[in-house]
Amino acid sequence: MISFEQIKEFREKTGFSIMGCKKALEEAAGDEKKAMEILEKKGAQKALDKSERETKQGLIEPYIHSNGNVGVLLELNCETDFVARNEDFKNLAHDLAMHIAAMNPNNEKELLEQPFIKDGEKTIDNLVKELIAKLGENIKIGKFVRLSI
Repeated sequence: MISFEQIKEFREKTGFSIMGCKKALEEAAGDEKKAMEILEKKGAQKALDKSERETKQGLIEPYIHSNGNVGVLLELNCETDFVARNEDFKNLAHDLAMHIAAMNPNNEKELLEQPFIKDGEKTIDNLVKELIAKLGENIKIGKFVRLSI
């Protein structure tokens, strides 16, 4: 039997729903590492299921590097304005804009394949799919431009 405390702690670490964490921990017999793998697989499936849904909301994220020589404008799209105002969505937009400034991808396909600068274990595609699973909405990277001097 998985305790409520263990579920609560795991939820705080992952950000997934309480029921999702409970089911994953039960399936993994309390092993958090296995439970995380289960959540990631379910998250990838959720992202695939939602991939055809329209993304007509979102935000434009500006990023200027501290030296003032590199800047990025990124369009990040989602399904509803509710998610567009969510802190996790805003943080993803900021992280993506910062990543684009640092790694200078040529297009969205190249961007999605790159290892995330803050966590080399994840690709940008993994990062986006994790948030899709967490928020329950489709998220797509729109246009972006990187300028440098």
